[in-house]
Amino acid sequence: MEPIKDIELSDSIDELARQLYQSGGFTAKKFSLGIRILERILQDNCTKFLSFPACIVSTGTRGVIREMVKRGLTDGIITTCGTLDHDLARVWKDYYHGSFMLDDRELHRKGLNRLGNILIPNESYGLILEEKIQPMIEDIYSDEKEIAPYELIWRIGKALEKEKNRESSILYWAWRNRIPVFVPGIFDGSFGHQLWIFWQNHRDFRLNLFKDEQMFADMVFEANKTGAMIIGGGISKHHTIWWNQFQGGLEYAVYITTAQEFDGSLSGARPREAISWGKLKEDARYVTIEGDATLILPLMISALLERLKK
Repeated sequence: MEPIKDIELSDSIDELARQLYQSGGFTAKKFSLGIRILERILQDNCTKFLSFPACIVSTGTRGVIREMVKRGLTDGIITTCGTLDHDLARVWKDYYHGSFMLDDRELHRKGLNRLGNILIPNESYGLILEEKIQPMIEDIYSDEKEIAPYELIWRIGKALEKEKNRESSILYWAWRNRIPVFVPGIFDGSFGHQLWIFWQNHRDFRLNLFKDEQMFADMVFEANKTGAMIIGGGISKHHTIWWNQFQGGLEYAVYITTAQEFDGSLSGARPREAISWGKLKEDARYVTIEGDATLILPLMISALLERLKK
């Protein structure tokens, strides 16, 4: 029996995070435990995976993920095609504040796309991506007719070297630090559509999806231990836990999700369900933090970085 302790407000986010565990608060304790597990992942010679959906890259949370990649807090990213779209588009154009309650018919007539409470003008998305990505693909194609998606993404990251805002990009730092970005559903977005458009006139252009899977498999099979931060659900979450079952399961997992498990969805499935499949080890250390990653992730990583600095 451990007594509940009141929170004494502190200027240190790490100190506050430590106190949240002692406070016994409901999500607060899970938040603090998540930071502890992330710290253990970094200390325990783990191969580190980061899984997340594209939507958060349309927000300022992109900067948190960028710093995680820049500082080497992950060894591999598993995400969706929209991450490529939003990360690249925001190198060249701005996204804007909006509201969930705006009139979507009016927005459509004005050429404004709404993603939650984010507004994305047509010129900041499809138009700029077609203008910029087609020449990049053409340049890559002139060197290689067949390429793995993770290699293609590295080449795109390298191509950003000449851009003024290159250091704002997740893909730029992924290339700089040789961190593979795996996008299992690479055609499910504007970036994938640009690949399809290019292929219309270059029918010998090939994406070797098997090389992506081999790269992922090598990372898993060669790992001493594995740990993952898994934000949201869907294909990126499942691809992460799917491959880790083949080395006996993840040793560590931190889930951040708003999904519920009552409908049997993969997105809502808790780590304990993954144990039944062997995707997490029976003695894995894990936690599920229910809430919005655009709030939780910046606070968690800020506390983690402060702790690591100490």
